[in-house]
Amino acid sequence: MLVWLREALGPDAIICNGAGAYAAWLHRFYRFRRLNAHVASASATMGYGPPAAIAMKLAYPERPVLSISGDGDFLMNGQEFATMVQYGLPIINLVIDNESYGSIRLSQERAFPGRVMATDLKNPDFAAYARAFGGFGATVERTADFPAAFRAAEASGQPAIIHVKVDVECMTPQASLSAIRAQAMAAKA
Repeated sequence: MLVWLREALGPDAIICNGAGAYAAWLHRFYRFRRLNAHVASASATMGYGPPAAIAMKLAYPERPVLSISGDGDFLMNGQEFATMVQYGLPIINLVIDNESYGSIRLSQERAFPGRVMATDLKNPDFAAYARAFGGFGATVERTADFPAAFRAAEASGQPAIIHVKVDVECMTPQASLSAIRAQAMAAKA
């Protein structure tokens, strides 16, 4: 998905994101090609992406703006989607849904392998959420389906949410959740 985005988006695209394990994938696989193309939290602030995207779209209306959020991250400020619709801001929001507070789960697995607490999420249908506000919504469950969903979101000219469902095992580009847990258990043995 991010490799496709780095090829499909022009250098003028602005990407905003908050905090979460999903951001490691963005930083590893997307290539920013000019200044003011990446707006992100410097202090692990969850929910930063959607309001930052609004500010960037207002400041640079001619540039494409994306907000990339994890599911827990988006739930912190997802109501800002209503603001995008109210003001007709065609921002594409990618919600990477692993049904978990991924960074917190990762920290718990490293410190207390196999003993996670309060990190599972029961999420809404984020695409339906977008449509409920009058925006564009699509759900992607396979990487191969992402380009068509993204192009449809662009073509809609509306604020959009692309609900990207991923496996919680895909925690970082370097290791699966199971591998991180096994490594922590081995270190404690």
